[in-house]
Amino acid sequence: MDLTGATFTEHAVVQMNRRDVDPKRVRAVLANPEEVQNVRPGRVVVHGMDGKRLLRVFVDVDREPPAVVTVYRTSKVDKYRGRP
Repeated sequence: MDLTGATFTEHAVVQMNRRDVDPKRVRAVLANPEEVQNVRPGRVVVHGMDGKRLLRVFVDVDREPPAVVTVYRTSKVDKYRGRP
């Protein structure tokens, strides 16, 4: 699944700004995900490490191009690895 061309929804941009998440870091995770999990039909969550924290990127893949709907970092790495 190629997510490198994903767009950012307005909500995702607001959340990235509020949470101080660099869009370049999100693009890097989309280009080289450590893990991709199905959340529901048409939506996946992409994981990648950002320092010691897990970056979770939620992407609607049922559209062209795919759309990033929200992004956040969490220190609860073990909680989210291997499950959506």
